[in-house]
Amino acid sequence: MTVSVGVLGYRFMGKAHANALARLPMFFPEAPEVERSVLVGRDEEALSDAADRLGFERTATDWRDVIDEVDAFYNLGPNHVHAEPSIAALEAGTPVLCEKPLANDLESAERMAEAAAEAGDGVPTATAFNYRFVPAIQYAKNLIEAGELGEIRHFRGRYLQDWLVDPEAPWSWRNDAEMAGSGALGDLGAHTIDLARFLVGDVERVSGHCRTFVDERPVEGGGDEEESAETREVTVDDAYSAQAELAGGVMASFEASRFATGHKNDHVIEVHGSKGSLKFSLERLNELEVLREGDRGYQTILVTDEDDPYVEHWWPPGHVVGWEHTFVHENYEFLSTVESGGEYHPDFADGLAVQRALAAIQESDERGEWVAVE
Repeated sequence: MTVSVGVLGYRFMGKAHANALARLPMFFPEAPEVERSVLVGRDEEALSDAADRLGFERTATDWRDVIDEVDAFYNLGPNHVHAEPSIAALEAGTPVLCEKPLANDLESAERMAEAAAEAGDGVPTATAFNYRFVPAIQYAKNLIEAGELGEIRHFRGRYLQDWLVDPEAPWSWRNDAEMAGSGALGDLGAHTIDLARFLVGDVERVSGHCRTFVDERPVEGGGDEEESAETREVTVDDAYSAQAELAGGVMASFEASRFATGHKNDHVIEVHGSKGSLKFSLERLNELEVLREGDRGYQTILVTDEDDPYVEHWWPPGHVVGWEHTFVHENYEFLSTVESGGEYHPDFADGLAVQRALAAIQESDERGEWVAVE
């Protein structure tokens, strides 16, 4: 079976997924054959150039024209355009991969998850939490499930970046509550919360704190040197932190910031149990630090052996993989499910579970009290 793929969006995530689709036949020969069928966007000139660079056969300026013509639809647009195209594709019986967070608000995420449930098991969905597919994270999951850490007591996760430290950095849709839903919370925190669910368990209640440091930003191309530059209000958080309780009474803390000076893409998680602990950093994504019962300190494991998750498809031991490889693994798993049927995770139900935690953190910040994650 050849799986034809239609992709909405051609910038950051569009490039990441197009690269993954191109790599699949080279490194995952057992993956379904993939046809990069159509690239969807609004700007015809930019779209045509992107299609040539990313290897798509044709372009379209309206997603409605393509959702029932492809075998899988990738919604990689801004958060506020996740719901309508994804729901329409599911109603047409087309499997959907959607970028995270699932939507810009909880109500939209609920509608998306409902559409996925109504489409049935034969129409798989994916929420694009690519960090689940880091070999070291898969290795950590296996350790935890094997009981190597004993009873899990703590989860800690932080995701720090600094690309908005400059108050003159231009305004974008990621600074707008209607389009993005939230700031660092949804953009970065969604990844952390998904890994907490994947490795440990569901988020049951939260106490959150959100903060905006710069209230308005210049609009790129707005104004001129003789006039004051046009600005737009920032209506999302620049940073958040939260205390949480996970299933089984596990204590958790989450934190993310786009104002953490000196941090570029610093996603760190820790899991502590009665017998041992582990640490992972995205900036050293081939490594996992593990403390086992009886050890005096952490052992750094280079997760690049051929029997480690996904590594047999790549290079000899010690020849590391990179950030972009996580998308190859994600696409391999999703498209294999599209071809053969079965169950895929993280699906829209997983995306909804994360969205509920995000909404609860925002509500907790507004109310100043603990909030249950329904």
